[in-house]
Amino acid sequence: METQNGPAGNRVPWNKGKLTGQKPPLKLPEIWAIRTRLQMSSNIHELAMFNLAIDSKLRACDLTRLQVQDVCQGTHVGSRAMVMQQKTQRPVQFEITEQTRQSLEAWIRARALKSTDYLFPSRLHASPHLSTRQYARVVHRWIASIGLDDTAYGTHTMRRTKASLIYRRTKNLRAVQLLLGHSKLESTVRYLGIEVDDALEMAEQTEV
Repeated sequence: METQNGPAGNRVPWNKGKLTGQKPPLKLPEIWAIRTRLQMSSNIHELAMFNLAIDSKLRACDLTRLQVQDVCQGTHVGSRAMVMQQKTQRPVQFEITEQTRQSLEAWIRARALKSTDYLFPSRLHASPHLSTRQYARVVHRWIASIGLDDTAYGTHTMRRTKASLIYRRTKNLRAVQLLLGHSKLESTVRYLGIEVDDALEMAEQTEV
């Protein structure tokens, strides 16, 4: 008996040659390398998207659906924003740093976006906003631009990056849990890829 992959017993695993599992976060030098390349190429669209992806820690489906009014207070980008997550239907708040505010305002002005417009419109007529697949391709291009193997990274790299940096600096799991909008601490533990016992011990130490 034969299968599509050859004789029985010699099937090729679906994930052969593919990197699976959690996508690693970016390190600080890698963040700055990508940011610098986007600045030097005057790519205000992708610079705004990159900065906001790092700051917001949002899933791709939430990031691509952001509207101008989600981040703007009047005509200026605010220092904080709150978004309802599609996956969990739970609100999550995030800080928007000064450099991200500047890049977003430059992008909004350049595109003359209105408050009800999507922040990252799609170039395809079939979709009013950037799709998660289009966003994934952009992320892979960012990664490859600084010489990294883009197959090892993905959109969750962007979501995990700032959370991982905050965790390494503070060891405060509760804070990272809130920032990621996780309902369970165990989800944050798995997301950060740390040992469960160590995580629970740290969580007990940070309780007030």
